[in-house]
Amino acid sequence: MSIRKGIVLRVRIAFILTFLVAGAVIFRIAKIQFVEGERWKSLGETLGMRVMNVKATRGNIYADDGSLLATSLPFYQLAMDPALPSNGLYKSGIDSLCYLLSKYYKDLSATQYKRMIEEARKRGQRYLLINRQEIGYQDKKRMQQWPLLRNGRLKGGAFFEKIEKRFLPFNHLGIRTIGNVNADDRGVVGLEYSFNKQLAGIDGKGLFQKIAGNGWKPVYDGTEQRPVDGYDIQTTINVDFQDVTESALLNELKKHQADYGVAVIMEVKTGEIKAISNLSRNSKGNYYERYNYAVGSQGSREPGSTFKLASMIALFEETDIKLSDSVHTGDGKLEFFDKVTRDHKPGGFGTLSVQQVFEKSSNVGIAKLVSEHFGETPEKFIDYLKQMKLHQPLNFQMIGEGRPYIKDPSASTWSGVTLPWMSYGYEIKMTPLQMLTLFNAVANDGKMVKPMIVKSIKQADRTIREFETEVINEKICSKKTLRNIKIMMEGVVENGTASNINHSMYKIAGKTGTAKNVKNGRYVKEYYTSFAGYFPAEAPRYSCIVVIDNPKGYKIYGSNVSAPVFKEIADKIYSIELDMHEIESLDNIFLKGVFPYIKAGKKDELSMICNELGISNHSKTEGEWVKTDVINDAVYWIENKVEYEVVPDVRGMTLRDAIYVLENLGLKVKVNGRGRVATQSMAPGGKIIKGSTIKLQMS
Repeated sequence: MSIRKGIVLRVRIAFILTFLVAGAVIFRIAKIQFVEGERWKSLGETLGMRVMNVKATRGNIYADDGSLLATSLPFYQLAMDPALPSNGLYKSGIDSLCYLLSKYYKDLSATQYKRMIEEARKRGQRYLLINRQEIGYQDKKRMQQWPLLRNGRLKGGAFFEKIEKRFLPFNHLGIRTIGNVNADDRGVVGLEYSFNKQLAGIDGKGLFQKIAGNGWKPVYDGTEQRPVDGYDIQTTINVDFQDVTESALLNELKKHQADYGVAVIMEVKTGEIKAISNLSRNSKGNYYERYNYAVGSQGSREPGSTFKLASMIALFEETDIKLSDSVHTGDGKLEFFDKVTRDHKPGGFGTLSVQQVFEKSSNVGIAKLVSEHFGETPEKFIDYLKQMKLHQPLNFQMIGEGRPYIKDPSASTWSGVTLPWMSYGYEIKMTPLQMLTLFNAVANDGKMVKPMIVKSIKQADRTIREFETEVINEKICSKKTLRNIKIMMEGVVENGTASNINHSMYKIAGKTGTAKNVKNGRYVKEYYTSFAGYFPAEAPRYSCIVVIDNPKGYKIYGSNVSAPVFKEIADKIYSIELDMHEIESLDNIFLKGVFPYIKAGKKDELSMICNELGISNHSKTEGEWVKTDVINDAVYWIENKVEYEVVPDVRGMTLRDAIYVLENLGLKVKVNGRGRVATQSMAPGGKIIKGSTIKLQMS
């Protein structure tokens, strides 16, 4: 073998050996990383470095009009690297900086701040937290103009550590629905939890260096991975409606010292939830939003008589009964095997029409009808409930929806009393939102739509996803059945159990409900009261359900407790939604004589003008505010009453007079056009709701 060949061979052998050794080392390192991951991770920490998450900014939650419901606000803590500033820069600015720090934080003197910074500088300390107090963005901007701090991170050694906090601009308004986040900025309940993935964004990565006190400071070496901020979500919540709903519910809960209450408003055509309130009473007697009873499993209860709506739909679909058919309810008691069904009226109702059975909420009447027509085939009754989709959850956008429970005839707990008891809302369970969805379907001409609380997911002005109205059931019943049901629901308010909320300005349709609560497997004398319906019944815009659990006192029925809350909510919404109503123009009411512009106002002022112009005028009243009656060539002043808490008639008045009268009564005024008041959006004589808006059309 030649010398050259020998050298080549030795080189090859050396290369192979080197490759094998390197491979073994790499394998050993990989093994250590795999088997002893925590020890490998701690190696970086021992060297004082670690790759850590950089929090993404959480997305905002908006109301239907773009108002902020929840946002993340930045706060800052001031820190320094005292070793970075040059000697000249340090000496020229340290005294002024310490004076400003002392004046702002008010915890240490300027001398103490200077001593703290100088000692850290002498030690070569690379990180010093100046103060733990969190400051806002505007204060941060002002501090960035102070000596040393204005020279930035690299020259002045100053940096502001960002800390984000969740902020609710409307404080506790809808707080359980909006939800909250934990210390790790993760949603815990409500929309914050249900849409956490979209709101949270994606955290970034960055290199951090260990500092004194077991803290970590960022090292900006250009290798960091920037976080991706979270998306925004736009809800369907109307802030004004939410405020009205919570206020009305809270007042009634306090009045009756009830355990908890629920109120939900839904837009009929779209299924959009415009307000949702859940208030629970704590041990001190105060009410707060603890749990979402409207949606969650704890709110899935025996609904009571509001379920009679479903029973009547099944009856009308299965049989040819008419509203006028007679039902003998006797003395208000009816035995089914070992149980007795009772009506709430002592002595019973006697003979009622089918319509009156519903309007008067006769348990005996509805149980008798359902037992007569479905007693031999109870599965048919259940089939109708299933056709209405009452056995399925709504798949609502918020996590944690309670499942409805509709007992099946094959169930081991089915008995001879199950069917009649189901007919008036016992031995079944539904959440308030699920019940509301049924009532909303009636208002929506039989089309059942899925409730919706989030309209879209956005990134700035770009829509990532938009949620459209989803139809659950195109037709819950026939048109004939629907017509009968609507007549009965309006009759409940006009002639039946909810006649106490009958309104002259617009119609309400609905159904009261009262069910006994169960404790330790037995029914007790505590009641779950409710009222569900829609308004205005002539052209339904909104549906609403109100539930109040365990009211105290002698008024414990849905008609006494829940229905008044419904009415107060409906009244206030009616006053807010000006396009729901329009009062007839003055020109169609007042006589047109030779003085068409003298129509209404302050009597002494109008009389003075007429006297100056030589117009004959006469008074039929001593009142301050008047309307006119023109007879031949003379004006007669007729009293135009302005009463406390009653909407006045300001048609014909000048804008100045109208605003004076209306604002003194606590109304807000919106004006369109010029001249005198031609129409007003609230009917004269109606009850005033303080703070509501009245629209005036001038001409």
